[in-house]
Amino acid sequence: MSDALVSPPVFAVTGAVSLALLGAAIWKVKHTGSDSREPDGQNEHIVPLMGVMGAFIFAAQMINFSIPGTGSSGHLVGGILLSAILGPWAALITLASVLVLQCLVFADGGFMALGANILNMAVLSCLVAYPLLFRPLIKRNASPGRILAASMIASVVGLELGALAVTIETEASGITALPMGQFLLFMLPIHLFIGVGEGLATAAVIYVVQKYKPELLYGVRRERTPGKRRFGKVLAAISLAALLIGGSFSWIASSDPDGLEWSIEKTTGHAELETVPDGLHRKAAAIQEKTAVIPDYNTTFAGIIGSGAILLAVFGVSYLFRTGQKQG
Repeated sequence: MSDALVSPPVFAVTGAVSLALLGAAIWKVKHTGSDSREPDGQNEHIVPLMGVMGAFIFAAQMINFSIPGTGSSGHLVGGILLSAILGPWAALITLASVLVLQCLVFADGGFMALGANILNMAVLSCLVAYPLLFRPLIKRNASPGRILAASMIASVVGLELGALAVTIETEASGITALPMGQFLLFMLPIHLFIGVGEGLATAAVIYVVQKYKPELLYGVRRERTPGKRRFGKVLAAISLAALLIGGSFSWIASSDPDGLEWSIEKTTGHAELETVPDGLHRKAAAIQEKTAVIPDYNTTFAGIIGSGAILLAVFGVSYLFRTGQKQG
C-alpha cells in the first residue's frame, strides 16, 4: 500500500498492532531456546537461517509473474514458506524486516502504510493462514499432493485476507474516491490468481526441502540437527541462490502493474493515487525521501544490494536475540 490510501488514524492503529505483534515475536524468538515445548526449542540454527531466508524472500519478491489475460502481475509474499521453515514468529520478524527495508531503502510501499503492509502481508500469512490452515493440513513426510494442497489453500487464504484488509483499511481511511464494493470486486479475484501462483511456488520449494534437506523445516531441526559445517554449506547455498535471483532473474520480471495497482486502475482509471497534502503525509514522504537511497530499485544491482542488506540486517538483529537467549 502507498501512503495515498492511509489516513492518520489508520496509520496509528495498524502501526500499533504491528509493533505489538512484532514485540511479541521478538519475545518468542528470544525465549524459544529455553522452552523445550517449542518445536524448535534449543535450536541454535534459527538465527542465521532467518538471515538467509530473509535475503531469499527479498530476491524472490522482485520477480513479478504475469497473470494471463488480465494485464496484471503478482509476486511471492513468502509468509507461508518462511513459516514452514522458520516457524511463525521468526517468520513474522523476517518478513517484516524485508518490508521495512523495501520501504525505507527502495521506497516500495509508503512509510505511513508500513504498519498496514506488515499487518496485511506478514501477520495474516504467518500468524493466521499458517497456523490455522497450513499446519493442520501438512503432515510429517507429507506426500507431494498434500504439500501442494496445504500450500495452495494457505497461500490463497492469506492473500485473500490481505486483499480484504487493504480494502477495509482504504475504506476506513476515507481519503480516496475508491468505492469499497467495486474495489473489492477487483481485489479479491486478482489476488486469488496471485495466491495460486504463490501456492505453487511455495509447494515446490517445500517439496524440494523435505526431499533433500528436511532438517531445514520447522519442527524437524531439533530431531535431526545437522553439524555446523554441513549447515553452514546449506546457508551459503541459500545465500548464493538469493544473490543469483536478485541479480539475474529479476531482470525478466513482468512490467505489468501488480494486483493492487491493477485494482486501483480498474476502479478509478488511474494506477496511482495522489497523496493527501496534509502535514503527516508530507512528513512521511520527507522521511522516505531521505532514507530511499535506491528509489524504485533504479539500479541493475538493486536485487543484489537488497539481498545482501536484508541478510546483514536480519542476521544482526537475530544475533541480538541469540545473545539474549544465552544470557537468559
